[in-house]
Amino acid sequence: MSGSGTGGGGREGGRSIKVRVKTAGKRTLSSKLWLERQLNDPYVAQAKREGWRSRAVYKLIEMDDRYKLLKPGQRIVDLGAAPGGWAQLAAKKVGVEQGRGKVVGIDLLNIDPIAGVEFAVMDFNDHDAPDRLKAMLGGLADGVMSDMAANTTGHKKTDHLKIMGLAELAIEFACEVLAPGGFFVAKVFQGGTEGELLAMLKRDFAVVRHVKPKASRAGSAELYVLATGFRGAADAQEEPQDD
Repeated sequence: MSGSGTGGGGREGGRSIKVRVKTAGKRTLSSKLWLERQLNDPYVAQAKREGWRSRAVYKLIEMDDRYKLLKPGQRIVDLGAAPGGWAQLAAKKVGVEQGRGKVVGIDLLNIDPIAGVEFAVMDFNDHDAPDRLKAMLGGLADGVMSDMAANTTGHKKTDHLKIMGLAELAIEFACEVLAPGGFFVAKVFQGGTEGELLAMLKRDFAVVRHVKPKASRAGSAELYVLATGFRGAADAQEEPQDD
């Protein structure tokens, strides 16, 4: 497993070969378009070659390369961890195979095991989730990552509100489990981190950034909010900075 380049997936003899999928049986147009996009996505091909569980890992690789988020010995939480790509990278970066650090992934779905990663099937919104998580980690977390996306309805405003609501809940959870100096990264939508959500982050973190990784699909409205330098309860009233 290595690198964050796009590789040469989908190319043969110097020519790009586009795969088209026929609408067959009960396959809907939306599922046909999704499958066609997957088959023609160079990041999907690269993830398969390099042994990553999902193309989404390249988004985290890019953010980590730029902002140095993941370090040896850290305790990391992955919210909505399925299928496990982000947890996979975190485990490698913090050094779980060398007996360093700890990575815990939380999801409502079962996830195939990853060496050194502890997965828990639970809802992070449960009242006892923060305490359970801290017990699994053996202390406070150094980073909370969330690549969660709410199930879409096709109604743009409704979907926007759902993913922003999910991000706000993830922030609240992060503030209960993070150690001072920790980081938080979560998927949001462009133009969607105003108001309460941004105010929450600026209150509790030293620096707040918006990041649009190259691996995000072309035309997608997704981007990530990255908050670093968690203040902790004792420092929460200090004047925040914005980047």
